[in-house]
Amino acid sequence: MRRKRGRAIDGWLVIDKPSGMTSTEIVNRVKRLFDAQKAGHGGTLDPLATGLLPVAFGAATKTVPYIMDGTKRYQFTLRLGEARDSDDADGVVTATSDVRPTDAQFRDALPAFRGDIMQVPPVFSAIKVAGERAYDMARDGRAPDLPPRPARVDRFELVARPDADTAIFEVESGKGVYMRSLARDIARACGTVGHVAALRRLRVGPFSEADAIKLDKIATSDDNAPASPDLLLPVATALADIPALALTHEEADALSHGRAISLLDLMGRIPDAVDPAGGIARGMDGKRVIGLCRLEDGWLRPDRML
Repeated sequence: MRRKRGRAIDGWLVIDKPSGMTSTEIVNRVKRLFDAQKAGHGGTLDPLATGLLPVAFGAATKTVPYIMDGTKRYQFTLRLGEARDSDDADGVVTATSDVRPTDAQFRDALPAFRGDIMQVPPVFSAIKVAGERAYDMARDGRAPDLPPRPARVDRFELVARPDADTAIFEVESGKGVYMRSLARDIARACGTVGHVAALRRLRVGPFSEADAIKLDKIATSDDNAPASPDLLLPVATALADIPALALTHEEADALSHGRAISLLDLMGRIPDAVDPAGGIARGMDGKRVIGLCRLEDGWLRPDRML
């Protein structure tokens, strides 16, 4: 068998993504810098956007779904008066308006966009329609009519108003919420049009700006040796938001070998925040994270072992 190219390294690197690059370009760049065998990201950012892009190496790729399901925090700048086909500054102007809502009008409109809502994605998105990406269809002049999709918005606040043409918002949301759609729709709800002029992701699950490193700070030595794995956060960092379940060494060993454990044996140890009928817990053997386990049908079963 051919040996995989690159080094077998494990961990997370949180990149402070610059504007103008795609998420895939970032992953490919850091994969080369670290000479890593395997890498992926924990949630796409638009090319225009900046901010946190967690990159998983090796075993950390097993935890990507939990990062993508985690709460995310964004700040976006809404530019009023112009609608664009991409709902951001990279698009073509499709409509204009002289209406400029007041702060009070924005705040009155915001509650309708919090909680469980239905949201129409931007036509320039990666959603598939009959096997084609929506953005490919839009670029070909065949913009699809996308139906509304469920979305969860936990927080949506007006945080600054630099001038009449500009409003800055912060959002905390779950998976699959489009900031460009929120910007487009809050403008419409206030009787005008607008688009995202700037977007920054401030948090992804357990990762914050304090964890982030700029791409140009990932230095390699003069002899072109790979970047140091010391820059990586441990694989288990991604699971810090998931309730911990203390296990004996024997229980941890059983789960690591694919065996289930009766929940009766774990009475008194199951965290209150974990649903016994389908919740996820972070299995702990002392201070060591062994992986994620699912509670269902009276059993604790291995879900993603590290």
